[in-house]
Amino acid sequence: MYLILTYDVEEKRVAKVLKVCRKYLNWVQNSVFEGQITEAKFEKLKLELERTMNPETDSVRFYVLRDASSFKLEVLGSDKSESFQIY
Repeated sequence: MYLILTYDVEEKRVAKVLKVCRKYLNWVQNSVFEGQITEAKFEKLKLELERTMNPETDSVRFYVLRDASSFKLEVLGSDKSESFQIY
């Protein structure tokens, strides 16, 4: 599956959430990650994020797609992605 993840967390947890997300996905913009991920790794990612975030104040959104060909990407301006490719 292909996953796009966005987050909005309190400043004191940003570094921790960033570190967790980088283990599983490509960092493409501030608070945005994307990439291929298995179901098992997706479940592990969610568990790690649940342990890191405060559900009262923080938010993480997952956009789950079948694969990278399920959408069209257009970028205006600087592309900050790290080795991101759509085939």
